[in-house]
Amino acid sequence: MLNKYARAFFTKVFTPIARLLLRLGISPDAVTVVGTLGVCFGALFFFPRGELLVGVLVITGFVFSDTLDGIMARLQGRQGVWGAYLDSTLDRFGDAAVFGGLAIWFFTGGEDLLTANLALACLILGSLVSYARARAEGVGLRADVGIAERADRLVSTLVTTGFVGLGLPVVVLTVVLALLAVASAVTVLQRVLTVRRQALALAPQD
Repeated sequence: MLNKYARAFFTKVFTPIARLLLRLGISPDAVTVVGTLGVCFGALFFFPRGELLVGVLVITGFVFSDTLDGIMARLQGRQGVWGAYLDSTLDRFGDAAVFGGLAIWFFTGGEDLLTANLALACLILGSLVSYARARAEGVGLRADVGIAERADRLVSTLVTTGFVGLGLPVVVLTVVLALLAVASAVTVLQRVLTVRRQALALAPQD
């Protein structure tokens, strides 16, 4: 949902930056790697220390590399299999770091087992959402459906975590993570059923 409405806006905002980076000789792959390292640092250094707002600000500063590298690749005319593969693979690292960092904090200093377990559930289910699509595409089918896309999950989590860092009750984050876990599970089911329908339609008929 967020991908659909935000893509055009951020493309317009980041295109001048993308052009500048290309003129400086920086490659889209380098931006992808640096962005992922920044997200992982923000999530795994600040979240486990309970510095939720600082962590969100650091992550936000790097997470837009996911848009920037794509714009750079398009400007270069280098959109291809390798860039898409690298971007998708490193996205999993970033997502795991965000939910993993939250889980570590709430298992330890945050002392909230429910929130910690929900963060862990979001990490696992988010990986399954991505795998369900990737595996479908690996066998020549499509599974680009579902109510919880990556951008929706990430933005909802970061915005809520940032407000918790500003003093919002933790229970709000707990509710958001619970809703995201349910939405992710539903998305996995939607993708499995979508692939099943396609597979049955391709099966030889007696």
